Amino acid sequence: MLKPLGDRVVLKAETEEEKTVGGIVLASNVKEKPTTGKVIAVGEGRTLENGQKLAPAVKEGDRVLFDKYAGNEVEYDGEKYLVVHAKDLVAIVE
Repeated sequence: MLKPLGDRVVLKAETEEEKTVGGIVLASNVKEKPTTGKVIAVGEGRTLENGQKLAPAVKEGDRVLFDKYAGNEVEYDGEKYLVVHAKDLVAIVE
C-alpha cells in the first residue's frame, strides 16, 4: 500500500455516474472533478521549524472535502488515488 510522506494524505476520490434528464450518461471529461473522497492513508505530519511534528487533522476512513484542483493523481495496483497536502483538505464530512 502507499504510505504518504510528511503532511500528505492519500485519498480515493468518490465519483458518481452522471446522467442527463434524457438518460444520457456523460463522459468523464465533461463531468466536474470530484471534490470528496475517503482517506486511505495519512503521513506522519508536517515538521515545524522547532523540530516538532504537527499531525494531520484527519485519519484513515474519514470522508473529506478537498480543493477542486488539489493533489496529484497516481495509479497503484490498478486503482487510482489522489495524493494531497493536508492544507488542501477543506473539511471532514460527517
